[in-house]
Amino acid sequence: MNAKAALYSAVGDELTHYELDIGEAALTRRETVKVPANVQYAWPHPSREYLYVSTSNRGSAPKADSNHVSAYRIDRESGALTPHGDPRPLRHRAVHMCVDPSGQYMLNAHNVPKSGITVHQIESDGRIGSQIDQPEGLPYGIYPHQVMMSPSGRTTVLVDRGNSGAHGKAEDPGALRLFRFSGGVFAQLSVIAPNGGYGFGPRHVDFHPTKPWLYVSDERRSQLYMFRVRGDSLAPEAAFIRDILADREHIKPRQLAGTIHVHPNGQFVYVANRADYTVDFEGRKVFGGGENSIAVYAINSETGEPKLIQHADTHSFHVRTFAFDPSGRVMVAASIQPIGLREGSKVTSAPAALSVFRAGADGKLEFVRKYDVETDGKIQYWMGIVGVQ
Repeated sequence: MNAKAALYSAVGDELTHYELDIGEAALTRRETVKVPANVQYAWPHPSREYLYVSTSNRGSAPKADSNHVSAYRIDRESGALTPHGDPRPLRHRAVHMCVDPSGQYMLNAHNVPKSGITVHQIESDGRIGSQIDQPEGLPYGIYPHQVMMSPSGRTTVLVDRGNSGAHGKAEDPGALRLFRFSGGVFAQLSVIAPNGGYGFGPRHVDFHPTKPWLYVSDERRSQLYMFRVRGDSLAPEAAFIRDILADREHIKPRQLAGTIHVHPNGQFVYVANRADYTVDFEGRKVFGGGENSIAVYAINSETGEPKLIQHADTHSFHVRTFAFDPSGRVMVAASIQPIGLREGSKVTSAPAALSVFRAGADGKLEFVRKYDVETDGKIQYWMGIVGVQ
Protein backbone atom coordinates (compact mmCIF):
# COMPACT_ATOMS: atom_id res chain seq x y z
CA MET A 1 0.00 0.00 0.00
CA ASN A 2 1.41 3.37 -1.00
CA ALA A 3 2.05 5.95 1.69
CA LYS A 4 -0.30 8.90 1.56
CA ALA A 5 -0.35 12.50 2.71
CA ALA A 6 -2.91 15.29 2.74
CA LEU A 7 -2.47 18.29 0.48
CA TYR A 8 -4.50 21.43 1.21
CA SER A 9 -5.03 24.11 -1.43
CA ALA A 10 -6.56 27.47 -0.51
CA VAL A 11 -8.46 29.44 -3.15
CA GLY A 12 -10.11 32.50 -1.64
CA ASP A 13 -12.16 31.38 1.36
CA GLU A 14 -12.23 27.71 0.33
CA LEU A 15 -9.74 25.14 1.57
CA THR A 16 -9.70 21.98 -0.54
CA HIS A 17 -8.24 18.67 0.60
CA TYR A 18 -6.46 16.44 -1.92
CA GLU A 19 -5.21 12.96 -1.15
CA LEU A 20 -1.56 12.67 -2.20
CA ASP A 21 -0.47 9.19 -3.22
CA ILE A 22 3.28 9.45 -2.68
CA GLY A 23 4.23 6.31 -4.63
CA GLU A 24 2.21 7.33 -7.67
CA ALA A 25 2.91 11.06 -7.29
CA ALA A 26 -0.81 11.61 -7.88
CA LEU A 27 -3.53 13.79 -6.36
CA THR A 28 -7.18 12.92 -5.79
CA ARG A 29 -9.50 15.78 -4.92
CA ARG A 30 -11.60 15.23 -1.83
CA GLU A 31 -13.76 17.63 0.20
CA THR A 32 -13.72 21.44 0.49
CA VAL A 33 -14.35 23.45 3.66
CA LYS A 34 -15.37 27.09 3.87
CA VAL A 35 -13.27 29.32 6.14
CA PRO A 36 -14.13 32.78 7.58
CA ALA A 37 -12.42 34.78 4.78
CA ASN A 38 -9.60 34.47 2.21
CA VAL A 39 -6.83 32.16 3.41
CA GLN A 40 -3.53 33.99 3.95
CA TYR A 41 -1.42 31.17 5.36
CA ALA A 42 -1.73 27.93 7.34
CA TRP A 43 0.50 25.78 9.54
CA PRO A 44 0.10 22.29 11.03
CA HIS A 45 0.55 21.49 14.71
CA PRO A 46 3.71 19.41 15.38
CA SER A 47 1.42 16.50 16.27
CA ARG A 48 -0.14 16.77 12.77
CA GLU A 49 -3.55 16.55 14.45
CA TYR A 50 -4.55 20.17 13.80
CA LEU A 51 -4.20 22.75 11.06
CA TYR A 52 -4.23 26.46 11.94
CA VAL A 53 -5.47 28.84 9.26
CA SER A 54 -5.16 32.65 9.15
CA THR A 55 -7.78 34.46 7.06
CA SER A 56 -8.61 38.02 6.00
CA ASN A 57 -11.10 39.76 3.73
CA ARG A 58 -8.40 42.08 2.47
CA GLY A 59 -8.35 42.26 -1.31
CA SER A 60 -6.69 44.77 -3.62
CA ALA A 61 -7.50 47.60 -1.17
CA PRO A 62 -5.71 47.89 2.19
CA LYS A 63 -8.89 47.70 4.28
CA ALA A 64 -9.20 44.43 6.19
CA ASP A 65 -11.95 44.40 8.80
CA SER A 66 -12.55 40.65 9.08
CA ASN A 67 -9.36 38.89 10.21
CA HIS A 68 -9.26 35.59 12.04
CA VAL A 69 -7.20 32.54 12.90
CA SER A 70 -9.02 29.20 13.06
CA ALA A 71 -8.19 25.65 14.12
CA TYR A 72 -9.20 22.52 12.20
CA ARG A 73 -8.84 18.94 13.31
CA ILE A 74 -7.08 16.68 10.79
CA ASP A 75 -8.54 13.18 10.49
CA ARG A 76 -5.54 10.90 11.01
CA GLU A 77 -6.68 8.40 8.37
CA SER A 78 -8.33 10.48 5.66
CA GLY A 79 -6.84 13.95 6.17
CA ALA A 80 -10.31 15.54 6.18
CA LEU A 81 -10.66 18.84 8.08
CA THR A 82 -13.32 19.68 10.66
CA PRO A 83 -13.59 22.93 12.69
CA HIS A 84 -11.99 22.70 16.13
CA GLY A 85 -13.24 25.48 18.39
CA ASP A 86 -14.30 29.00 17.46
CA PRO A 87 -12.17 31.27 15.23
CA ARG A 88 -10.17 33.90 17.09
CA PRO A 89 -10.22 37.50 15.79
CA LEU A 90 -7.02 39.25 14.71
CA ARG A 91 -6.74 43.04 14.73
CA HIS A 92 -4.91 43.09 11.38
CA ARG A 93 -4.48 40.80 8.39
CA ALA A 94 -1.74 38.18 8.91
CA VAL A 95 0.63 37.66 6.00
CA HIS A 96 2.28 34.55 7.50
CA MET A 97 1.99 32.33 10.54
CA CYS A 98 3.71 29.41 12.27
CA VAL A 99 3.54 27.22 15.36
CA ASP A 100 6.48 26.89 17.77
CA PRO A 101 8.22 23.48 17.99
CA SER A 102 6.58 22.67 21.33
CA GLY A 103 3.10 23.15 19.89
CA GLN A 104 2.17 25.55 22.69
CA TYR A 105 2.12 28.85 20.78
CA MET A 106 0.89 30.18 17.45
CA LEU A 107 2.51 33.25 15.88
CA ASN A 108 1.01 35.52 13.19
CA ALA A 109 3.06 38.15 11.33
CA HIS A 110 1.43 41.44 10.25
CA ASN A 111 2.67 44.20 7.95
CA VAL A 112 -0.32 46.38 6.95
CA PRO A 113 -1.33 48.81 8.35
CA LYS A 114 1.05 48.14 11.25
CA SER A 115 3.99 45.75 11.60
CA GLY A 116 3.97 43.24 14.42
CA ILE A 117 3.57 39.67 15.63
CA THR A 118 0.50 38.30 17.40
CA VAL A 119 0.97 35.32 19.74
CA HIS A 120 -1.80 32.98 20.90
CA GLN A 121 -1.62 30.18 23.42
CA ILE A 122 -2.52 26.73 22.04
CA GLU A 123 -4.52 24.72 24.55
CA SER A 124 -3.65 21.10 25.37
CA ASP A 125 -6.58 19.93 23.25
CA GLY A 126 -5.34 21.89 20.21
CA ARG A 127 -7.89 24.70 20.43
CA ILE A 128 -6.71 28.30 20.11
CA GLY A 129 -6.38 29.99 23.47
CA SER A 130 -5.99 33.60 24.50
CA GLN A 131 -3.71 36.19 22.93
CA ILE A 132 -0.53 36.94 24.87
CA ASP A 133 0.39 40.60 25.37
CA GLN A 134 3.83 41.70 24.16
CA PRO A 135 6.19 44.47 25.33
CA GLU A 136 5.69 47.86 23.70
CA GLY A 137 8.17 49.31 21.24
CA LEU A 138 9.72 46.17 19.78
CA PRO A 139 11.34 46.85 16.35
CA TYR A 140 9.20 44.86 13.91
CA GLY A 141 10.44 46.69 10.81
CA ILE A 142 8.84 48.18 7.73
CA TYR A 143 7.34 45.18 5.90
CA PRO A 144 7.49 41.76 7.59
CA HIS A 145 6.71 38.88 5.25
CA GLN A 146 7.31 35.76 7.37
CA VAL A 147 7.63 34.70 11.00
CA MET A 148 9.62 31.55 11.82
CA MET A 149 10.70 29.80 14.99
CA SER A 150 14.20 28.36 15.36
CA PRO A 151 14.36 24.58 15.92
CA SER A 152 15.30 25.26 19.56
CA GLY A 153 12.12 27.28 20.12
CA ARG A 154 14.15 30.01 21.83
CA THR A 155 14.41 32.43 18.88
CA THR A 156 11.81 33.99 16.60
CA VAL A 157 12.89 35.27 13.18
CA LEU A 158 10.76 38.02 11.67
CA VAL A 159 11.66 38.36 7.98
CA ASP A 160 11.42 42.06 7.10
CA ARG A 161 11.49 42.36 3.31
CA GLY A 162 11.70 46.15 3.15
CA ASN A 163 10.68 47.82 -0.12
CA SER A 164 12.52 48.73 -3.31
CA GLY A 165 12.86 52.39 -4.14
CA ALA A 166 10.38 53.54 -6.80
CA HIS A 167 8.60 56.64 -8.10
CA GLY A 168 10.92 58.98 -6.23
CA LYS A 169 10.59 57.09 -2.96
CA ALA A 170 13.79 55.86 -1.34
CA GLU A 171 14.43 52.19 -0.66
CA ASP A 172 13.23 50.78 2.67
CA PRO A 173 16.05 48.49 3.88
CA GLY A 174 15.33 44.87 4.76
CA ALA A 175 16.44 42.80 7.74
CA LEU A 176 16.15 39.57 9.67
CA ARG A 177 14.79 40.64 13.06
CA LEU A 178 15.52 38.21 15.88
CA PHE A 179 13.67 38.04 19.20
CA ARG A 180 14.12 35.89 22.25
CA PHE A 181 11.00 33.83 22.87
CA SER A 182 10.08 32.54 26.31
CA GLY A 183 6.65 31.71 27.68
CA GLY A 184 5.07 33.22 24.58
CA VAL A 185 6.70 36.63 25.14
CA PHE A 186 9.29 38.39 22.97
CA ALA A 187 12.43 40.28 23.93
CA GLN A 188 14.66 42.03 21.39
CA LEU A 189 17.74 40.02 20.49
CA SER A 190 19.44 41.30 17.33
CA VAL A 191 18.92 42.72 13.84
CA ILE A 192 20.77 41.12 10.93
CA ALA A 193 20.98 43.62 8.07
CA PRO A 194 24.03 43.35 5.78
CA ASN A 195 24.99 46.76 4.37
CA GLY A 196 22.46 48.32 6.69
CA GLY A 197 19.73 46.35 4.91
CA TYR A 198 20.16 48.24 1.62
CA GLY A 199 20.10 45.82 -1.30
CA PHE A 200 18.75 43.15 1.08
CA GLY A 201 15.13 42.09 0.56
CA PRO A 202 14.51 38.80 2.39
CA ARG A 203 11.13 37.16 1.89
CA HIS A 204 11.31 33.65 3.38
CA VAL A 205 13.77 31.60 5.44
CA ASP A 206 14.19 27.95 6.33
CA PHE A 207 16.44 26.32 8.92
CA HIS A 208 18.56 23.28 8.14
CA PRO A 209 17.10 20.30 10.08
CA THR A 210 20.36 19.29 11.80
CA LYS A 211 23.07 21.91 11.10
CA PRO A 212 23.40 25.51 12.40
CA TRP A 213 22.53 27.02 9.01
CA LEU A 214 19.74 29.34 7.89
CA TYR A 215 18.83 29.71 4.19
CA VAL A 216 17.16 32.92 3.00
CA SER A 217 15.44 33.88 -0.26
CA ASP A 218 15.83 37.51 -1.31
CA GLU A 219 12.66 38.52 -3.14
CA ARG A 220 13.89 41.85 -4.46
CA ARG A 221 17.27 40.63 -5.75
CA SER A 222 16.43 37.00 -6.67
CA GLN A 223 19.27 35.65 -4.56
CA LEU A 224 19.87 32.88 -2.04
CA TYR A 225 21.76 33.52 1.21
CA MET A 226 23.14 31.16 3.81
CA PHE A 227 23.74 32.53 7.33
CA ARG A 228 25.50 30.62 10.07
CA VAL A 229 23.53 30.25 13.29
CA ARG A 230 25.51 31.40 16.33
CA GLY A 231 23.82 30.26 19.50
CA ASP A 232 20.40 31.90 19.52
CA SER A 233 21.43 34.51 16.93
CA LEU A 234 23.02 34.67 13.47
CA ALA A 235 26.32 35.76 12.01
CA PRO A 236 26.00 39.40 10.86
CA GLU A 237 26.98 38.59 7.28
CA ALA A 238 25.96 35.79 4.92
CA ALA A 239 28.51 32.98 4.53
CA PHE A 240 27.34 32.38 0.95
CA ILE A 241 25.28 34.32 -1.60
CA ARG A 242 24.05 32.68 -4.79
CA ASP A 243 22.09 33.90 -7.81
CA ILE A 244 18.88 31.92 -8.33
CA LEU A 245 18.14 33.05 -11.89
CA ALA A 246 19.25 31.17 -15.00
CA ASP A 247 19.45 34.29 -17.18
CA ARG A 248 19.92 37.51 -15.23
CA GLU A 249 21.04 39.43 -18.32
CA HIS A 250 17.51 39.26 -19.73
CA ILE A 251 15.57 39.78 -16.50
CA LYS A 252 11.99 41.01 -16.89
CA PRO A 253 9.86 43.24 -14.63
CA ARG A 254 8.09 41.44 -11.74
CA GLN A 255 10.78 38.78 -11.51
CA LEU A 256 10.69 37.74 -7.85
CA ALA A 257 12.17 35.13 -5.57
CA GLY A 258 9.64 33.28 -3.43
CA THR A 259 9.28 30.41 -1.02
CA ILE A 260 12.36 28.49 0.16
CA HIS A 261 12.51 24.97 1.61
CA VAL A 262 15.36 22.77 2.78
CA HIS A 263 14.72 19.13 1.82
CA PRO A 264 13.73 16.93 4.79
CA ASN A 265 17.04 15.05 4.46
CA GLY A 266 19.03 18.30 4.72
CA GLN A 267 21.02 17.64 1.54
CA PHE A 268 19.31 20.14 -0.79
CA VAL A 269 17.64 23.55 -0.73
CA TYR A 270 14.94 24.75 -3.14
CA VAL A 271 13.89 28.31 -4.03
CA ALA A 272 11.01 29.48 -6.24
CA ASN A 273 11.54 31.88 -9.13
CA ARG A 274 8.18 33.45 -10.01
CA ALA A 275 7.12 35.79 -12.78
CA ASP A 276 3.76 37.12 -14.01
CA TYR A 277 4.80 40.14 -16.10
CA THR A 278 2.27 40.87 -18.84
CA VAL A 279 2.21 42.93 -22.04
CA ASP A 280 -0.66 44.05 -24.27
CA PHE A 281 -1.52 42.01 -27.34
CA GLU A 282 -4.56 43.00 -29.37
CA GLY A 283 -6.32 44.38 -26.31
CA ARG A 284 -5.52 41.50 -23.99
CA LYS A 285 -2.86 40.94 -21.35
CA VAL A 286 -0.45 38.11 -22.13
CA PHE A 287 2.64 36.78 -20.38
CA GLY A 288 5.63 38.97 -21.22
CA GLY A 289 8.44 36.68 -20.15
CA GLY A 290 10.38 35.79 -17.04
CA GLU A 291 11.57 32.73 -15.14
CA ASN A 292 9.10 30.38 -13.46
CA SER A 293 11.24 27.65 -11.99
CA ILE A 294 12.45 25.97 -8.83
CA ALA A 295 16.18 26.55 -8.36
CA VAL A 296 17.72 23.45 -6.77
CA TYR A 297 20.98 23.51 -4.80
CA ALA A 298 23.05 20.70 -3.30
CA ILE A 299 24.23 21.55 0.22
CA ASN A 300 27.84 20.87 1.17
CA SER A 301 27.58 18.74 4.30
CA GLU A 302 30.66 20.32 5.88
CA THR A 303 30.27 24.02 5.07
CA GLY A 304 26.60 24.45 4.17
CA GLU A 305 27.54 25.99 0.83
CA PRO A 306 24.71 25.71 -1.74
CA LYS A 307 25.73 24.60 -5.27
CA LEU A 308 23.25 25.02 -8.12
CA ILE A 309 22.32 21.70 -9.77
CA GLN A 310 19.03 22.45 -11.56
CA HIS A 311 16.44 24.97 -12.68
CA ALA A 312 13.22 22.93 -12.80
CA ASP A 313 10.44 24.44 -14.92
CA THR A 314 7.26 24.73 -12.81
CA HIS A 315 5.04 24.24 -15.90
CA SER A 316 2.97 27.14 -14.55
CA PHE A 317 3.22 30.83 -13.73
CA HIS A 318 3.95 32.60 -10.42
CA VAL A 319 4.29 29.74 -7.94
CA ARG A 320 3.63 31.36 -4.56
CA THR A 321 3.94 28.21 -2.46
CA PHE A 322 5.41 24.73 -2.86
CA ALA A 323 5.83 21.84 -0.43
CA PHE A 324 7.34 18.38 0.02
CA ASP A 325 5.65 15.35 1.48
CA PRO A 326 7.24 14.32 4.82
CA SER A 327 9.40 11.67 3.12
CA GLY A 328 10.75 14.20 0.61
CA ARG A 329 9.90 12.00 -2.38
CA VAL A 330 7.22 14.26 -3.88
CA MET A 331 7.10 18.03 -4.30
CA VAL A 332 4.03 20.01 -5.38
CA ALA A 333 4.13 23.61 -6.62
CA ALA A 334 1.03 25.86 -6.60
CA SER A 335 0.58 28.74 -9.05
CA ILE A 336 -1.74 31.54 -8.04
CA GLN A 337 -4.07 32.38 -10.93
CA PRO A 338 -4.69 32.11 -14.69
CA ILE A 339 -2.57 34.09 -17.12
CA GLY A 340 -2.97 34.87 -20.83
CA LEU A 341 -0.54 33.32 -23.29
CA ARG A 342 0.19 34.38 -26.84
CA GLU A 343 0.45 31.52 -29.31
CA GLY A 344 1.14 33.08 -32.69
CA SER A 345 -1.89 35.22 -33.50
CA LYS A 346 -4.04 33.57 -30.84
CA VAL A 347 -4.41 34.16 -27.11
CA THR A 348 -5.00 31.22 -24.78
CA SER A 349 -5.19 31.03 -21.00
CA ALA A 350 -3.05 28.96 -18.65
CA PRO A 351 -5.08 28.18 -15.51
CA ALA A 352 -3.76 28.10 -11.97
CA ALA A 353 -2.37 24.68 -11.23
CA LEU A 354 -0.80 22.16 -8.89
CA SER A 355 2.38 20.84 -10.53
CA VAL A 356 3.61 17.49 -9.16
CA PHE A 357 7.27 16.44 -9.20
CA ARG A 358 9.28 13.48 -7.99
CA ALA A 359 12.41 14.39 -6.03
CA GLY A 360 15.29 12.07 -6.86
CA ALA A 361 18.06 10.85 -4.60
CA ASP A 362 20.28 13.42 -6.34
CA GLY A 363 17.87 16.20 -5.30
CA LYS A 364 16.74 16.97 -8.84
CA LEU A 365 13.05 17.38 -9.65
CA GLU A 366 11.29 15.36 -12.34
CA PHE A 367 7.95 16.73 -13.55
CA VAL A 368 5.18 14.12 -13.40
CA ARG A 369 1.84 15.83 -14.05
CA LYS A 370 -0.19 18.97 -13.56
CA TYR A 371 -3.68 19.51 -12.16
CA ASP A 372 -5.61 22.60 -13.23
CA VAL A 373 -7.23 24.53 -10.39
CA GLU A 374 -10.38 26.60 -10.94
CA THR A 375 -9.95 29.94 -9.19
CA ASP A 376 -13.05 31.83 -10.44
CA GLY A 377 -11.39 35.23 -10.11
CA LYS A 378 -9.74 34.41 -6.78
CA ILE A 379 -6.15 33.42 -5.96
CA GLN A 380 -4.61 30.10 -4.96
CA TYR A 381 -2.79 31.88 -2.17
CA TRP A 382 -1.51 29.00 -0.08
CA MET A 383 -0.85 25.28 -0.40
CA GLY A 384 0.72 22.84 2.02
CA ILE A 385 1.20 19.11 2.68
CA VAL A 386 0.72 17.22 5.97
CA GLY A 387 1.58 13.56 6.59
CA VAL A 388 -1.43 11.62 7.84
CA GLN A 389 -0.48 7.92 7.59
